[in-house]
Amino acid sequence: MTENTHHERPESTTDFGFKTVNKEDKIGLVANVFNKVATKYDIMNDVMSMGVHRLWKRFTIDCSGVRPGHKVLDLAGGTGDFTAKFSRIVGENGRVVLADINDSMLLVGRDKLRDMGVIGNVNYVQANAEELPFPDDFFDCITIGFGLRNVTDKSKALLSMYRVLKPGGRLLVLEFSKPIIKPLSKVYDAYSFYLLPKMGEIIANDAESYRYLAESIRMHPDQDTLKEMMDEAGFEQTKYFNLTGGIVALHRGYKF
Repeated sequence: MTENTHHERPESTTDFGFKTVNKEDKIGLVANVFNKVATKYDIMNDVMSMGVHRLWKRFTIDCSGVRPGHKVLDLAGGTGDFTAKFSRIVGENGRVVLADINDSMLLVGRDKLRDMGVIGNVNYVQANAEELPFPDDFFDCITIGFGLRNVTDKSKALLSMYRVLKPGGRLLVLEFSKPIIKPLSKVYDAYSFYLLPKMGEIIANDAESYRYLAESIRMHPDQDTLKEMMDEAGFEQTKYFNLTGGIVALHRGYKF
């Protein structure tokens, strides 16, 4: 199966996995995927990554520079892994906003965090990354973990994130990326396109959604392209860290 090349596509269309769809339809299609997987999302994360997603997230938090009193936006925050950690770090004078476009994920996240006793300094907001409903220069740090590849207009979303960051603030994008070791690439492809949908079928009773996730990873910009997109949005000192051989990359950029 060949990937769609981005420049041959009409302006009104975008990718949904390997399919080309109308831009206005993508939000609904992505919502449908996450409505279906929301309740099994955490279990599948552990199984799919063999628990390694916890290390990727810990590294992201180490790179965040978040301190007591900070305001943090956990964008596409889903079931709240980052929010739980940031809530403890920012303390009672800080604030964490868990924002997700998908209400099913938001509800699962809110229930999970409340069960963990995370209350008080956390707000839940249903929001589209392309048009964030927050004031300019508001957050000290924004994280978006495994969410950017599902956004229809990634450049517009990066501009929106830039706008709501305070000068001196930083953006951290944790996302699946392109493996940098050839043999790893082959193993990863076999895993993504064969094992992943199978696990989705067994655990979440949903092979199709996990097939989409594998395809959406392949359509996502590679490390250097995403760095360029962040530069174009105004971020400075942007750099990325390849994790697990580039299967995942953490991009970091500052607003000055």
